[in-house]
Amino acid sequence: MKALIYDGVETLGFRDAPDPKPAAGEHLIRVEAVGICGSDMHAYLGHDARRPAPLILGHEAAGTIIGGDRDGERVTLNPLVTCLTCPACLAGRENLCPSRQIISMPPREGAFAQFVSMPGRNLVAMPDGVSFETAALAEPLAVSWHAVRLALAALHPSMERRALVIGGGAIGLAAALALTAQGVTDVTIAEPSAARRAFLSDRCGQRAVDKAEGAWPLVIDAVGYAATRALASAAAAPGGVIAHVGLGEDTGGLDIRRMTLQEITFIGTYTYTAQDFRDTAQAIFDGRLGPLDWTEQRPLAEGSAAFRDLRAGTVAAPKIILLPQT
Repeated sequence: MKALIYDGVETLGFRDAPDPKPAAGEHLIRVEAVGICGSDMHAYLGHDARRPAPLILGHEAAGTIIGGDRDGERVTLNPLVTCLTCPACLAGRENLCPSRQIISMPPREGAFAQFVSMPGRNLVAMPDGVSFETAALAEPLAVSWHAVRLALAALHPSMERRALVIGGGAIGLAAALALTAQGVTDVTIAEPSAARRAFLSDRCGQRAVDKAEGAWPLVIDAVGYAATRALASAAAAPGGVIAHVGLGEDTGGLDIRRMTLQEITFIGTYTYTAQDFRDTAQAIFDGRLGPLDWTEQRPLAEGSAAFRDLRAGTVAAPKIILLPQT
């Protein structure tokens, strides 16, 4: 098969790779669409020791099952593979499984390829009327769906359901969509890029601002840098909630004194549970997250150029979807 392979810092090669061999209980998937995630970019820049070269990246995928009793079924892929037997898995908190694996991280190769192998339980059937490009958004949308669900559960009932999302990339936009789908109608995205703000406003129907002002009961940090954590600390209203999703850099930014004195709740959120993923996929299929037509598609063979464009900040769309079969 052909695959886009991470060979080292800012180096990707498009070449032949061995076809995956499904283990017991797994299916071979012909990948039809796969998104570029921020974590893929971190690996590309050499910032993720968990993803050493050479490695096939990519975990936001949808495709078609090849062979077996589900041959031809169109599916979106939950890339998080867990043990099903530990206390976290048994409690429905699979994202906290201590032995969790995710495709695009050893020992599992990713989906920037023509084929990938996944356990049957990780495959969610999709309706014929939903495109593969749309279904590939289930993974990043599930990340934000999970974060919003936890944040709303922590928000005091007396507080207004208003939210500030920091960052207008795919996860930030997904958070805004998830907030709306879960009943928060007053949502603002803080995004420094003028081109992206225009895209969010004109193409996605979102309220996007350069600088956030005022106090917000709920703040979603979809970037995860020291500067955005500082903004979240300052923008959260007394008694409010900060949900931290982004993994931009490890330390700095939080105003612990203000958060303590103003009793601000901080929640770290990671991926999603299996139920979150299924709920997100169903919300996509039902149209509750909007048309989801704000992606840019390119052939997988042009993936290296796509990464360079993302690195240069010249991509207005919140998400690039690569097409391995093109």
